[in-house]
Formats: sequence, structure tokens, C-alpha cells
Amino acid sequence: MDNGFIHIKGARTNNLKNVDVLIPRNKFVVITGLSGSGKSSLAFDTLYAEGQRRYVESLSAYARQFLGRMQKPEVDFIDGIPPAIAIQQKTLAKNPR
Repeated sequence: MDNGFIHIKGARTNNLKNVDVLIPRNKFVVITGLSGSGKSSLAFDTLYAEGQRRYVESLSAYARQFLGRMQKPEVDFIDGIPPAIAIQQKTLAKNPR
């Protein structure tokens, strides 16, 4: 059913309570909200986790043995999702000198 959108139905990861969302593909999309509203749960724990999981499943058994397995997110349905990579901002440890 890929009609140019990523369709997520019934996402229940962490703070998400049966969230349904259509995200346009091949567009720059921003997820905003209050602290604790589920932005990271939607972006990383649902969307990225499922894209990465599907990508890893497409690899040979030999290649999969070297990669960590992603948990299947708590969601009723995800469609139209491409393979995924994620870049997450991390703060480096500061040198006390």
C-alpha cells in the first residue's frame, strides 16, 4: 500500500498511545512536541527500529550473525517503510583540564 507515505497504525512504544500517522516519503519531515510526548519513541523506537529490523531480515543468515537484532516495536501496522539508518546526537565527555 505504498502510496508515497509511511503509514504507522497503533504505535504503543513507551509514551505513545495507539498513535496513527502518515509520514510523506522523500520529504524533509520534522517531529516536534513537548518533553516526554513521544518524539524519540516515534522516531527511534518505532520508525527506525522497524526500518532497521526489516533491512537486517533481508540480509543473509551469515551477515545477520554480525549485527544486533532490533526489537519489533509495539505497533499494529507499518507500511511503506524503506531501510533505515539513524544519526543520534551524543554529548562527548568533557575533559576537566
